[in-house]
Amino acid sequence: MRVFVTGGTGLIGSAVVAELLGNGHTVLALARSDASARAAEAAGAEPLRGGLADLDVLRTGAARADGVIHLAFSNDFSSAEAVAAAVAEESAALATLGEALVGTDRPFVTCSGTPYAPGRASTEADPLPTDGPVGGRSLAVMGVLGLASRGVRSAAVRLPRTVHNEGNGGFAGLLTGIARQTGVSGYPGDGAQRWPAVHALDAATLFRLALELAPAGTSWHAVADEGDAVRDIAEVIGRRLGLPVEAVPAQTYGPLGPIFATDQPSSSAHTRTALGWEPKHPSLLEDLENIQP
Repeated sequence: MRVFVTGGTGLIGSAVVAELLGNGHTVLALARSDASARAAEAAGAEPLRGGLADLDVLRTGAARADGVIHLAFSNDFSSAEAVAAAVAEESAALATLGEALVGTDRPFVTCSGTPYAPGRASTEADPLPTDGPVGGRSLAVMGVLGLASRGVRSAAVRLPRTVHNEGNGGFAGLLTGIARQTGVSGYPGDGAQRWPAVHALDAATLFRLALELAPAGTSWHAVADEGDAVRDIAEVIGRRLGLPVEAVPAQTYGPLGPIFATDQPSSSAHTRTALGWEPKHPSLLEDLENIQP
């Protein structure tokens, strides 16, 4: 398959591009800068210059491909306004890509986060939350899945709170960055809340499987670690950086504070059984040992 990939040079996207190329597919990668274009070419993909806001470019990419994988999203979580702008940009991009694929029966794989299920690990059958700072992303993903009735083999890979590689990425990566800035490896609340996690290379395998095999309108969980206690994550970060480990106010994390403070384990039992996905790479706590002081 020739696959159009957005976000193909990020931590997750670069792993997805390598996974696709290593399994006989070719890749057309959206590249919003010269540096991204060079990185895409170096990885073996063909770059297509443009960003998520360039809707005509997205239409072109979808038209030139046998399938689409969407991964791009702004990493600016500095304010509620920045998050809202990122959600709006992505929502328009997903709607544009979806319309370009209507009636083609081509695969369209997008991403979201794993949902929150009070008192238990969430499953693939649980609905995505439509409230909170990133609730708009859920509405956009639901719109993509709804394209199943319009001749699109749409699917969603739900990513856990931390997608990691070499100690970097996800919520754990944000904790590491804040620890470096503040001199404290902090965690909100009592730190007993759990975050699910997956290695980027394992997530990449699931994106490929969803592209190749997922029935239309289905959701899948890229979860390797069902839930690591945030205090345990902070303790590894603190030890690696030589910093004290302490509870800090949820407000420390800005608009993500309420999410950081929530217990949100997640299961991937159905995904593993139905698609034959089996994570093989290091767990989050193991991978955090790669953090450099």
